[in-house]
Amino acid sequence: MLQSLLSIKINTMTLIGFLVLLAIAAICGAIGQSLAGYDLGGCLISIIVGFIGAWLGMWIAGKMGLPEFFTINIEGKPFPIVWAIIGSAIFTLIMALLRKAFVGRRF
Repeated sequence: MLQSLLSIKINTMTLIGFLVLLAIAAICGAIGQSLAGYDLGGCLISIIVGFIGAWLGMWIAGKMGLPEFFTINIEGKPFPIVWAIIGSAIFTLIMALLRKAFVGRRF
């Protein structure tokens, strides 16, 4: 028991790997926002939308029994590109509808 606890390997990510993961999340978030036809913000928001989209897309795919495909592994951390884009578009549409409902249409 103690031997198995001591042999736990902690997976860490290098700075370059983390920056690559952020760049891929930003690209997926930006593509998802452009598919939805609504822009939530700048680059930092695109990164956040990309990560939320990856989580939301994988959750939806898991609930519907759909496979995980076109996944990029960055230092052992998988990032589902297609589901991130689909999830980002869905998340952006939800946020756009909520903003329209609460703030109104301001252009």
